[in-house]
Amino acid sequence: MQLPPNVTLHDYSPTPVSFREAVVSGLSKPQKTLPCQFFYDERGSALFEQICELPEYYPTRTELGILDSIGEELGERVGEGVRLVEFGCGSARKVTAVLRTMDVSSYVPVDISRAALLGLIDDVSRRFRELEVQAVCADFTQPLEIPGANGVNNVGFYPGSTIGNLTPSEAVGFLRTVRQLLGPEGLLIVGVDLVKPVEIIERAYNDAAGVTAAFNRNLLHRINRELNGDFRTDRFDHAAFFDSEEGRVEMHLVSREDQVASVEGQRFEFRTGESIHTENAYKYRLSEFEALAQEAGFETLEAWTDDREMFSVHLLRASD
Repeated sequence: MQLPPNVTLHDYSPTPVSFREAVVSGLSKPQKTLPCQFFYDERGSALFEQICELPEYYPTRTELGILDSIGEELGERVGEGVRLVEFGCGSARKVTAVLRTMDVSSYVPVDISRAALLGLIDDVSRRFRELEVQAVCADFTQPLEIPGANGVNNVGFYPGSTIGNLTPSEAVGFLRTVRQLLGPEGLLIVGVDLVKPVEIIERAYNDAAGVTAAFNRNLLHRINRELNGDFRTDRFDHAAFFDSEEGRVEMHLVSREDQVASVEGQRFEFRTGESIHTENAYKYRLSEFEALAQEAGFETLEAWTDDREMFSVHLLRASD
């Protein structure tokens, strides 16, 4: 892909965790696991875009509604000449909502996936032809430098309640890393899903059309395709439930029967009812996330919610 003249790509050649290594390691544990980062191959990304349009799946449309409603106020709060740093890519729809209302001098999307970055660059550069884009291909959970970040108003952007995929202690560690990247007085806009009635949460991860189930099972299809696996995907059921003690949704693939599956010749046994844990999605109360952010070195300047208090968008500032 030839980059537009307003775009620069800084490729630090990150080394993603080996898919094979992660699969073999995860399936060898007493509680079998598969990392949720591997959901997003081409098919998985397409399925997730479908999930975002489902009537049961409230997070995407609710967060977009909040961003649209606070656009003018958010632009005033962050100030002029912002360098907007987005952590993780995907659809450009949320960053587009922010770019339309903020005075952004430079947009810095950071992602470990070069393919994801190129897709985002193409979309954003067509919508905002005059915007300077300094894309960075790197693992943003590790120390790195943001191009031209010194002496500017750095504002981080981490939408989608992606922070909910991390345990609270991992979330604190991630926020500390972001605080370092943004520098003193750096601001961070982060989307956080809220605690709400269990039936609403569980419907969002168990849609009637079965798209989330297909998204979950796609991990097994990917193993079969890329790692010479022989999983019978129809012998695994999708399961998603809210664990009130942990404060999170857990997604699993549950074996329907005693069976054996192999990955590149390595065999794994499954008992009837045994599961592979594929994802967590933590839900927070406003006060809980504010305390978590404070532990990471951020103060909460504002927290906006929708009228039903389903979702929240937080504006944080790095504190001393």
